[in-house]
Amino acid sequence: MNRFTSAKLAGILGILGNLFLLIIKGIIGFISHSHSMIADAANSASDIFASLMTYIGGKIANKPFDDDHNMGHGKAEYLFSFLISISMIIVSINFLINSFKSLITGETFTFSWTLVVVCIITIITKLSLYFYTKSLSKINPSLLIISNLKDHRNDCIITTFTLISALLGLLHIYWFDSLIGIAISIWICYTGAQIFIESYNVLMDKSIDEKHKNIILEIIEKYPEIMQINHFNSSPVGYKYLIFVTIFVDGNMSTFESHKIADKLEKELNKLDFVYLSIIHVNPIIIDAPEKLKKSHN
Repeated sequence: MNRFTSAKLAGILGILGNLFLLIIKGIIGFISHSHSMIADAANSASDIFASLMTYIGGKIANKPFDDDHNMGHGKAEYLFSFLISISMIIVSINFLINSFKSLITGETFTFSWTLVVVCIITIITKLSLYFYTKSLSKINPSLLIISNLKDHRNDCIITTFTLISALLGLLHIYWFDSLIGIAISIWICYTGAQIFIESYNVLMDKSIDEKHKNIILEIIEKYPEIMQINHFNSSPVGYKYLIFVTIFVDGNMSTFESHKIADKLEKELNKLDFVYLSIIHVNPIIIDAPEKLKKSHN
């Protein structure tokens, strides 16, 4: 199963699971007037949108490169993750306001054991989706899959607190319900902001991180013929990176020999799972002293 097939499968399962939960949580939440359950239902609605975006984004990102998109369609994964994050933030702000209003006005809800049953069903469903999606993320760590994984994990925690607030209704403690509604809204907003930042960084062509850059530099350092490294640039292509490096070799070396080194280096770098394509430019350097020049990069 490849990366994008996994993303589509995670999306489909997420849609079906969250649609089921939205229906039962929405009905019980509005009947009982439980703000935490209504917020939980809204969270499921945002999860459906997230799963739908996961499916569509995975399908588009799986398309091969063409004349109009020479580097493929990998960024669709991050574009749709970006949309997911915005929807999560909007939903969370709306319910944060409503939960604050209910806390201030002291609104109550009608306790029902059905509330407890719905919470338990939600936790079991979400735990099942969480563990299955986690197994997919270990094989293919797509941002879309990881976004769904975080949603399922968050929902388990959120609904656990919703369950607590429902049980407190037996003791006529209603303020906790509004408090949980506020907490759920803040959690959704925080998670959405995290996904927003990660997606934004890729869409804005953020450079490769130091950890992966050092892996590439360590490989280059193994080539004794390469005397200097310059112009190390990178650009994200989906979840991988396009790497540009200028290397300097002995100016007395033939063009054939110098490009043979570059070709060998490119092939080695292209084998890295985080490299989409590496492009090595070769420049000659004149050696005035017998000692080899110290390698440098920027």
